[in-house]
Amino acid sequence: MQNRFTRRWLPSLHESNASHKLLTMSQQDRRLSALPSVLARVVAFVSIGVAGVAGALIGFTLVDLQCEGACDVPNSIGLILGAVTGAFGMGVVAVLVLRATGEWKELEDQK
Repeated sequence: MQNRFTRRWLPSLHESNASHKLLTMSQQDRRLSALPSVLARVVAFVSIGVAGVAGALIGFTLVDLQCEGACDVPNSIGLILGAVTGAFGMGVVAVLVLRATGEWKELEDQK
């Protein structure tokens, strides 16, 4: 027996099948998306990681060349700051490249 609560908050089996059909119809009728391709996003992610590693090496080496004696803490700070700076910089570049690529595709589609 269904009372007001179950009718309101628990959809019937017929309603859930209807929403499933709407979902599959919307998947078949795909609209244009501003989202970059999966390959482009993977390349951007990998490039951010590589830039972070390169920045860490640069930061560590820069501090290591200037430090004498017990340099564990300064080397670690240089490593972390270099990694964050390199990854942040490449992240900005990656976002700009992905946006520009999306705009180029949109202009090509309009032609």
